[in-house]
Amino acid sequence: MNTPELTACDKAMLDGREGPATQMAMRILVRMMPVFGAHRLMNVSAAHIDSSVYMGPATMEYAERLAELGARVRVPSTLNVAGVDEHGWSEWSVPAGVADGAIRQMRAYEKMGCIQTWTCAPYQTEHRPTFGQQIAAGESNAICFYNSVIGARTARYPDLLDICAAITGRVPAAGLHLDEGRHGTVRVDLVDVPRSVQEADAFWPVLGILLGNVAADDVPVVTGIEVEPTDDNQKAVCAGAASSGAVALYHMVGITPEAPDESAAFGGRPAPKVIKVGMDDLRRVWRSMSAARPEGGGSGVIPAGSSGTVSARNSEGPSEPSSAGASQSPGGSDGAIGSGDGATEGGVPAPAAAPAEGPGALDMVLLGSPHFSLEEFRRLAELVEGRTRHERVQFLITCSRSVRMLAEYGGFMAPIEAFGAKITVDTCPLTSPMLNESVGTIMTNSAKYSYYSPGLLGTGVVYGSLADCVESAVRGTVVRDETMWEVA
Repeated sequence: MNTPELTACDKAMLDGREGPATQMAMRILVRMMPVFGAHRLMNVSAAHIDSSVYMGPATMEYAERLAELGARVRVPSTLNVAGVDEHGWSEWSVPAGVADGAIRQMRAYEKMGCIQTWTCAPYQTEHRPTFGQQIAAGESNAICFYNSVIGARTARYPDLLDICAAITGRVPAAGLHLDEGRHGTVRVDLVDVPRSVQEADAFWPVLGILLGNVAADDVPVVTGIEVEPTDDNQKAVCAGAASSGAVALYHMVGITPEAPDESAAFGGRPAPKVIKVGMDDLRRVWRSMSAARPEGGGSGVIPAGSSGTVSARNSEGPSEPSSAGASQSPGGSDGAIGSGDGATEGGVPAPAAAPAEGPGALDMVLLGSPHFSLEEFRRLAELVEGRTRHERVQFLITCSRSVRMLAEYGGFMAPIEAFGAKITVDTCPLTSPMLNESVGTIMTNSAKYSYYSPGLLGTGVVYGSLADCVESAVRGTVVRDETMWEVA
């Protein structure tokens, strides 16, 4: 590739005239420019930092090194989830060494001036960006939501690079930052998908997984949507499409801001390819979102050890290194789940009860990936009012600190806590080793939890609506209303 075109300000940062931390960040950015196919850099006015996720001593030391060198972010920079719930980690099976490393990493990003949002759904905060705003974002669902739903502009920035963009205020001028990179590349037509199906919340995560499957890293343009999706519906699509595929931007004709019509979505050109999707396709994806527990149980995000390295799953006592992968094998079980509270005392995991066995057995309902919204708390409060979960079934919700406070203020938390739910903030089980071997199968309404739990957590998973999840938790066995999927 040709020598990059750097401005005088870029060169000053690269030469170290703005300090060693900025120089380090700029060196990394310039080194990455060929990966993005960029020959110049451009300004951003905000960032969302996924590097906050603790993946072991290396990510902690990287953050601490930048902070020690005096790094400060140049643009408002929200923080993604951390490796632990800072104030509640000891209630779960998180090893003390992991908690210590994760909290040190949190302090390093705070020292750099990042905003302590600690959420994978920053669009639910007051820091939500605006149409056309140039951003450097990590966290796949947030990238997709920013680009698709809001019309802000960000590439898919990997961990450790996003903070470099925030420190310099510069990113490679390429891809989704530019007009030509945002045009649709495939049309996905929903054919004969009834309005009644589209009105159901359980439809949108399935649509997201399907989009990721068929579009991969293309920019899909979706036609045939007959209802106005809510932010939570769109959040579900983004999470699914960015999990099963690498979708960073989609357009919904007549709905999303850059697609008032099909011509605008494709930049005035005809669709290069067309994929037609019907109820049979949606049913196949819906079935694949429930999977039996992988043979052998839990697996890790990265090899797990006793020296503060994080694994998505924890058993009692120090764990041996594991090379298990972090991918889901789509399967075909309608579920099976078990119980155990997984609590710890002083950071020492409690003995894990055996998972429940048999058809429909259930250990945990897991909600909030991406993080639960205030509206979701409102709906859940209505569903659980006056009810109590089965003693054998744990009920866990993950959300941001700010949304939890708003839910408290709105009066939604009282019935939810009376129901027996637990709330974790700052993190989620996909990035924190919270769960022990007592959790054999989970039930969720989340495309992301559905897709990743078998590979990252080593659990079985059952996908259902929010109402299904509540009813199953009450009865202590999997219950699903499947009538919406039975239509022709």
